[in-house]
Amino acid sequence: MDGKLKEKLMKYVFMAASIISIAAFIVICYFIFKTGLPFILRHGFDFVLGTKWSPATNPPSYGILPMIYASFVVTFFASLIGVPIGIFAALFLAFEAGPKMKKLLTPMLNLMAGIPSIIYGFFALQTIVPFIREYIGGHGISILAASILLGIMILPTIIAISEAGLEAVNRKYYEASVALGASHGRSVMKIVLPAAKNSILAAVILGIGRAIGETMATILVVGNQARITTDILKGIRTLTANVVLEMGYAAGEHMEALFATACILFIFILIINGMFLMFKGRSSKNEG
Repeated sequence: MDGKLKEKLMKYVFMAASIISIAAFIVICYFIFKTGLPFILRHGFDFVLGTKWSPATNPPSYGILPMIYASFVVTFFASLIGVPIGIFAALFLAFEAGPKMKKLLTPMLNLMAGIPSIIYGFFALQTIVPFIREYIGGHGISILAASILLGIMILPTIIAISEAGLEAVNRKYYEASVALGASHGRSVMKIVLPAAKNSILAAVILGIGRAIGETMATILVVGNQARITTDILKGIRTLTANVVLEMGYAAGEHMEALFATACILFIFILIINGMFLMFKGRSSKNEG
């Protein structure tokens, strides 16, 4: 095949792949918002800011503020656990680990990324939950258990992307810093790490997205009580758990409320990604 013809063909293949990806996104948005948005418009702040979720009562109550609170609280604590560990682990792999250790650890991290969520959930039920119940207090199934579990689950994403970003930084920056008298650690933390901030931020955003959207593992250890509490040893219910637990038997307005819950979650994810893009744009502008 002629080189120019092959190049033209691949151009159309790439274009088709892009169109399919965009079309899939539009279709997903359409089917979620088609059912969920009218419900949100009808109920307004009573839905988003309501504190009582009771679809079976007469009249029913569809307040999802406890689930919004739960999703953000669990994601926040999971990020506090997973983000620092993930970044430091990426720094270790990029600058401290020898070839043999890196060859050993990298496949293990890749394997962690491929483990099904339900397996993580069973792991937490057998280890994290009993540990909390025995040594910290409460029933074990709690905000704390879900936060620790999600903090572990987001590690592969944060480590892999952060490590790639750190290794992509021009090595001459590090060498110039060392040549000017800075120590190895100072050169890494003050020169290389800031230079890789966009990649690290992307890793953090993807990790947060994984945490806030996680369902099966969270259901097993979070408790699933629709309430607002500041006690991390008590259970709560996240947005994703609410949809999964009730979609199987929901009908009519109840089902619309669950679609609306998915809309709210989708909007939060879009806001998080939009904030990342805005930060990245400002960062690139400042560097330019």
